[in-house]
Amino acid sequence: MRFLSQVISISLMNLRNIPQRWGPSIVIVVGIAGVVTVLVAMLAMAKGFETTLQSAGHDDRVIVMSAGSESEMTSGLTIEQANIIENKPGILRIERNSLMAREIYVIADIRKRGSSTSANLPMRGIDENSSRIRSEMTIVAGRDLEFGRFEIIAGESAASQFQGLEIGNSVPIRGADWEVVGLFSTGGSVFESEVWVDQQILGASLNRGPGFSSVTVQLQSPQDFDAFVASLESDRRLPVNAVRESEYYAGQSENLTQLITIFGYAVAAIMAIGAIFAALNTMYSAVATRSVEIATLRALGFGRAPIVISVMLEALLLALLGGVVGSVLTYFVFNGYTVSTLGDSFSQVSFDFRVTSDLLMQGIVGSCILGILGGLLPAVSAARQPITVALRGT
Repeated sequence: MRFLSQVISISLMNLRNIPQRWGPSIVIVVGIAGVVTVLVAMLAMAKGFETTLQSAGHDDRVIVMSAGSESEMTSGLTIEQANIIENKPGILRIERNSLMAREIYVIADIRKRGSSTSANLPMRGIDENSSRIRSEMTIVAGRDLEFGRFEIIAGESAASQFQGLEIGNSVPIRGADWEVVGLFSTGGSVFESEVWVDQQILGASLNRGPGFSSVTVQLQSPQDFDAFVASLESDRRLPVNAVRESEYYAGQSENLTQLITIFGYAVAAIMAIGAIFAALNTMYSAVATRSVEIATLRALGFGRAPIVISVMLEALLLALLGGVVGSVLTYFVFNGYTVSTLGDSFSQVSFDFRVTSDLLMQGIVGSCILGILGGLLPAVSAARQPITVALRGT
């Protein structure tokens, strides 16, 4: 009980003296707030990109590509192969018609808004089953495209990032003029970064041979995946690669997510070193100005451990304040902030930063660790200083 009362007494005294050292204390708060802001913002970027891609995937959908292909961009299937796949077991059928979308995936060069340079826009040639399979797709403005015509519908993210994708405009893409007739949403998934057109019209305008980039099938249930894949693997006419849609998009997001995360931790670590030195300098200065005061407390019977704990609590409090400031700043500035990047096979992908509670907690916990590291050495130094030396103020 005596130990605890000593800790409380010294800590309260230290906290009352903080206004007298407000300048140096602010250095700790600002430095650690900067570390937390950078770290949480980078992790929020990685989280947003990962969520955007993975939200497009469903366990009961399967993407079938040519053997050896890891993305739709490098895949190619023939009409004959698509016809064979259509009759495989496990596919959901409505009135004897297999729910399978035959699609073409290419890249278009369009200028970005507010820029004179072009960027890569994903362009997906779809058939009538594409929107049936992707039940999350809804037209939010204008109307759906009519097959057999040079019409285009744009995802909301694509329309906000690229020039000319307003309803009623005619957009020259890949050698043809496409009329924008509608905007669609897919609940924030990667499909919103694409534009969709009739795949037959697209294939003809590109002068490419008959065939598709991939086919996407709707299974009767996620449990039918193994039987469906086994049927594909046992058919020598089908050198293909089939993956669940959820696994496909998780895999596509993995590399860039890891890169952003590693970069974020690296930058935060470099900044953290500076913040720790700032904390060390501030706490050493605080201990030096209070050396006589600390020595007097020890002469009156206060133990070394309460002094160590009280100094560390002061550093921890300042660091915690920095962590809270950094977390609040990151949330209000970056949460929901829309950016676009170049994904592995998706080219231009728009996504929102996602500042989640677990990321904020990581930032606050990290700030506390920095506070402990910055306060430990000054606290030990204060407790170990001989009383006679400290009383002389030297």
